[in-house]
Amino acid sequence: MPRLGEFPLGYRPVGHVPVTGCRNRVIITIIRLRVRISANYLGGPAAGGEKANITLGEEDKDSLLELLARAPLFRGVDAIELEAALAVASRRRLEKGEFFFHQDEPAEFFYVIIEGQVRLSQLTPEGHQVIIHFMGPGDGMGIIVALSNTCYPLSAEVVTDCLTLRWDYASTIRLMERYPSLGLNGLRLVAGRFQDLQDRYRELSTERVERRIARVVLRLARQTGQRTEAGVLINMPLSRQDLGEMTGTTLYTVSRILSGWEQQGLIESGRERIVICNPHGLVSIAEDLPSTDP
Repeated sequence: MPRLGEFPLGYRPVGHVPVTGCRNRVIITIIRLRVRISANYLGGPAAGGEKANITLGEEDKDSLLELLARAPLFRGVDAIELEAALAVASRRRLEKGEFFFHQDEPAEFFYVIIEGQVRLSQLTPEGHQVIIHFMGPGDGMGIIVALSNTCYPLSAEVVTDCLTLRWDYASTIRLMERYPSLGLNGLRLVAGRFQDLQDRYRELSTERVERRIARVVLRLARQTGQRTEAGVLINMPLSRQDLGEMTGTTLYTVSRILSGWEQQGLIESGRERIVICNPHGLVSIAEDLPSTDP
């Protein structure tokens, strides 16, 4: 077993060690604990790029306030509340492949993404990874921190280099107690996530695989879509394995369906890249509408 500090930050044992039994779970927990202790003692940028309560220039401050105003937790609050929230926030920067938190770790921070993308996933008791959601600028992660003595139900892995603002449990609770609108927004955020999960379970249990994949591709296009000459580019790394883990199917099935869509002129795909060439055609599949082909 390596000594304290020898593990690289962002080390991801779960992705490589099969979680089959208590002994493996204990080993993984010890590894994660040592990584976190190492990060705390090393400090500074080497420990995940944490910077607490940084003094901001006016331009930087204005852009962060504008982004916070779009975040679900802060939507509809006034400028005084936004500035109060920003004043007690700290920044954290992580690189691709690192984690903001792991499933079953104590919930300590709520995050709002400033730059980059994050993949939220869950590990089943059988050791299978299920991708729940992709998050981008303005999205919040870890609102569960508002509930004391609880753990993160998901893991948050950085897909592209990421910068966030974050608030610890005490700061989050103080803000919600002082500004009730934040508490109501937090309740709506939790309820919305619960509704999303219900919708996902319904899709998995009642809808055809092709329809599920079309829904996910369109959902990601709404989040990160960028218009190009060829169509709408999903502007984030997206592998066929990712689509399989989001829709509860196999890599082979995803590849077969995407290849069929390419032949029909609905999409263009490459390595971790999808361009939607015919959005209406995908909507027809997602909504199970009758084909308009002659």
